[in-house]
Amino acid sequence: MTADGFVAALLADAGDEDWPSRVPHRLDTVLAALPRPARAGVHTAVAALDTYAVLRTGRRLAALDPDERESVLGSLAARPRLVPLLDILKVPVMLAAGTERMPSAPVSARAPEDPPLDCTPAQEWPTRSTADVVVVGSGAGGAVAARTFALAGLSVVLLEEGEHHSTASFGRRAPLDRFTELYRDGGATVAVGNPPLLLPVGRAVGGTTVVNSGTCYRTPDHVLARWSKDYGFGIAEALGPRLDEIERTLRVATQPLDVLGNNGRLALAGADRLGWRAGPLRRNAPGCKGSCQCVVGCPTGAKQSVQLSVLPDACAVGARIVTGARVRRILLDHDVPGAPRAAGVQARRPDGSELEILAPLVVTAAGALQTPPLLRRSGLGGHPRLGRNLSVHPATSVAGRFAEPVTAWQGVLQSVGVEELHTRGVLIEATASPPGMGSFVLPGLGRELRRELEGTDHLATLGAMIADRPSGRVQGRERTLVRYDLDPGDGHRLMAAVRAMGRLLFAAGAEEVLTGVPSAPRARSLAELDALLTSVNARNLHLSAFHPTGTAAAGADAQRAPTDPEGRLRGVRGVLVADGSVLPSCPEVNPQLSIMAAALAIAEACLDREGGPAAR
Repeated sequence: MTADGFVAALLADAGDEDWPSRVPHRLDTVLAALPRPARAGVHTAVAALDTYAVLRTGRRLAALDPDERESVLGSLAARPRLVPLLDILKVPVMLAAGTERMPSAPVSARAPEDPPLDCTPAQEWPTRSTADVVVVGSGAGGAVAARTFALAGLSVVLLEEGEHHSTASFGRRAPLDRFTELYRDGGATVAVGNPPLLLPVGRAVGGTTVVNSGTCYRTPDHVLARWSKDYGFGIAEALGPRLDEIERTLRVATQPLDVLGNNGRLALAGADRLGWRAGPLRRNAPGCKGSCQCVVGCPTGAKQSVQLSVLPDACAVGARIVTGARVRRILLDHDVPGAPRAAGVQARRPDGSELEILAPLVVTAAGALQTPPLLRRSGLGGHPRLGRNLSVHPATSVAGRFAEPVTAWQGVLQSVGVEELHTRGVLIEATASPPGMGSFVLPGLGRELRRELEGTDHLATLGAMIADRPSGRVQGRERTLVRYDLDPGDGHRLMAAVRAMGRLLFAAGAEEVLTGVPSAPRARSLAELDALLTSVNARNLHLSAFHPTGTAAAGADAQRAPTDPEGRLRGVRGVLVADGSVLPSCPEVNPQLSIMAAALAIAEACLDREGGPAAR
């Protein structure tokens, strides 16, 4: 794609610095990782802007001088209907620009050697093999299920569509380069709806645990009680001891103050002045160095993602991991009395060839967005609620500009939790971004945007996520289509969250707050923030979403729940669901511990039921 002119206009490139000239090449790398429709959309939009420049000036953007490019951008920004489009186009450019303007230094300390894993690329795995258990997906749920079965003496094979990445490899590469590899669709998974939501999920050995923030909240007691009472999710009553075990495995502890960084300290200061409940978060990152790169793979090995903490235990007792393997379908044996029984899986290698692993027990742990399509491809998608009941954490962020430098990317990425509004379904977390990846909230185009970029070291950032009403569904068989319409009540909570974050930042001493709303981008007082928020709604915010759950919910009611109270898929024998899909409703907190504890309970229930290795 030739985007030189658009990038030069957007960044007000006057040729006085080198880094803007490198952005178009970096942008091509970002776009190459996106799904084809998204890539085509960006190409079309950039071409349309070039055509507009020709109609207005007789020349393309790349041929204009800086003043002429600024004039063209100004005329576009004056058209309210085009502002959202320009804002969307800014996102990949800001990713590329931030990386080139502030390249991250290599991690100085030598990365520790990772615990050994038994990983085999799919192209080297035999075309037909056998196991006692096949686990689809190596993330939070799949890793725990695999370890549990392997420790019980069963032969276990995990299939992972992504690749294995070492801690040392994270330290050698720019955050943006890792971002496009570690996330499905280059991080551009989108929930289509009103409004559309960016919904990034990981794809690697270790799944999304490789790219999450490391924040470890226990499932709230009232959530466990609701799952048990309202949904009949039987194992919820016994998750307490499992949560304890998972916390020990991940070495969860409260983050010490000395590595929080200024971003977290300002959040604590603001909360203290308001008298709000807040504190450093509990995380699975002992010895964290504050590199602020959790979401693109920890380069120091401090964050105990499951490829460092759970999968090594599984492999030590014989579990094996096949990488680069996309599971096409679950194989079924119909020649048995009653319901069909799992007979293994069929997977596709990167070169298009296929392999089969025969096994009497299949654990689907591909995640809430991928498990429903897999079951449909397998002829197991008949339950009317499969793929429905999708819950996410709709999220937005704001930034505060401070007189003194903050340098938010030095310190813990997600450092402080502010729980003052949590009883109302709003959880605020001080969340920074890796160097060069936190520019989405910056307002303006051209010279205004360039000025904002020059001042990013004075910004502190907060994010808020909403405990939602399940409002989405996962469709599709071959390719996942996610639909999600924001519930009006959740929209009101998002607006309340923006005001709360602005209030906290002003209390901490911010001179202004950047809202992320194109039509009302900044406020210099709480009164001004209140006034501008009356003119917008949640659909005008920069929204994203995280932590999808619920699409194969477990429960006692066979009409409402595709999965029974112990994680068994209804209508078939020998298929367990052990990922976020089984959680009946939004867990109201970062869900890693909830998913892992549920997977542990589901695997243990299966062993108790089937008699463990003796049942082979």
